[in-house]
Formats: sequence, structure tokens, C-alpha cells
Amino acid sequence: MSQLPPPVSVTVPPPRAVLRLLKPVTWFPPMWALACGVVSAGTSLQGRWYLLAVGIALAGPLVCGTSQVVNDWFDRHVDAINEPGRPIPSGEVPGQWGLWIAIVWTLLSLAVATVLGPWGLAAAALGLLLAWAYSAPPVRLKRNGWWGNGAVALCYEGLPWFTGVVVMTGMFPDARIIVIALLYSIGAHGIMTVNDFKAVEGDRRMGIDSLPVQLGVDMAALLTCWVKALPQVVVIALLWHWGAPGYAAVIAVLLVAQVFFMRRWVRQPRELAPWYNLTGINMFVIGMMVTAVALRGLQ
Repeated sequence: MSQLPPPVSVTVPPPRAVLRLLKPVTWFPPMWALACGVVSAGTSLQGRWYLLAVGIALAGPLVCGTSQVVNDWFDRHVDAINEPGRPIPSGEVPGQWGLWIAIVWTLLSLAVATVLGPWGLAAAALGLLLAWAYSAPPVRLKRNGWWGNGAVALCYEGLPWFTGVVVMTGMFPDARIIVIALLYSIGAHGIMTVNDFKAVEGDRRMGIDSLPVQLGVDMAALLTCWVKALPQVVVIALLWHWGAPGYAAVIAVLLVAQVFFMRRWVRQPRELAPWYNLTGINMFVIGMMVTAVALRGLQ
């Protein structure tokens, strides 16, 4: 009598591990930027709350969540050395599950984006394309700090802001909104660079040319401050020129506060990067919403 083959064991990752893979803590920036876009559009939410809810879900848990899974999948070998406790290298998300989750989340994001119309779908598709290009070979934009951080900054700030406007108006944003969204995207490039200071040695060993690796820690820290501050100076000047001097003054005060935090951070950029993320960057984020309210008044 022939023996039956042993049953195949299929290990399914627990929901908690999948949630860790999606990294909810990273969802806030694009959701906030989308909210800024909605505010700046200057239209009523009456009868359109569902579009706002869909847009926030798309910006955070879906598109941003997809980017986190894609990044962890293609970084699994690096993480096995630097951060073995992450879901994929630790085995919490075993086998090919990381890749399959990334693919499913991509398709789910595109399906949900159809609710937002052609502009919303196009914005989501571009965000997903950049998410895969950032991490996946052969493009792998993250290998260079200029291109990689630029792609993330655009996906975290400019693209969600654009999406918030088109969701509420159904139209392409006017030139003032586009300029402001791009300026805050440039500023966010500096914010993304702050995250690179904690992994300088690992990036250098793995051939990832982050800005701290390319320029050195001290020079990259100074550049980061300028890249973050100068776009805000332009925002202040534009709001003053457009007839919103009160809002320009508020952002100027917020920028002065950021300079205070910057001066301390540049002395120890590697050690104080987590502290700076929790302090100085908040002023930048608040300034985004102040600017959105100003734009709403100018509509």
C-alpha cells in the first residue's frame, strides 16, 4: 500500500506582521498633504465626503503602504544584515508573501483610485510607478540620494496635494497651487534626507549613495537645511505678493522656529536625527496647512 505524500504546510503571515509591513507610521505625510490639497481647493465638502475618505485611504494605507511593502521586499537582504527584526527577514512574512502583498496592494490601490476619476487614477498610477521605481531593480532610484529622495518627496507632498485638489474640483489645479505643491515637495527632499543619517555605514557598505554618503555627514546636514528652508522663503514671498501678508508672516515665524532646531541638529546630525524628526519638521508640516488655508482664501 503506497503512502500518501505529507501535507504541504502553507504558512500565512499573521495580520499583525502584515500591518508592520505596511508601516502605518509612514502614512501621515501623504494623508496630510492630501488634506492640504482639499483645503486649498476652496470648495465645499458637502456631498463629497466620500471622495475625501477615499482619497485619504488611497494616499496613506494603499499607495504609501504599497511603497513600504515594495521597499521591504527588495531590501530584504540588506535588512537581514542591518535590521533582522523586520517582518520579512525575521520570517514573520515568509517566502514570497512580501512580493505577493506588494502586487495585490498595487492592484487594490489602482482599483480604489478609479473612484476618484481619471485625474485621481492618473495620480495614483504615477505614485505607484515611483514607488516601484524607487526600490525595484533595474531602476532602483534609492541608490542615489538625489533621485530617490526626490521621488519620495514628490509622492509624499506634491502628488497627494494635487490629488486632493482634483478630487474636490474635478479639474486640473491652477498655477498657484501647482507651484506651492512643488515648493513643498522640494522642501520635503530635505526631510527625506534626514532619515538617511541613521544608516550611513550600512548604505556605504551596500553601495547606496545617499547624500550623507556622497557629501559627508556635515555637508549633507547643511545642504538638507538649505533645501528645506529656501522653498519656504519662496512660499513666504509668493503669499505676500498674492495679497496674503498675514499668512506669510505666520510661515515666517514657523521658519524662524525651524532654524532654531536646525542649528542644534547640524552639530550632531547622526545622533539627533530622530529628535529633529520629532521637533523641527513639525513646523514645516504646520506651515503646509497654513499655506493651504491662504490659498483657499485666494480662490
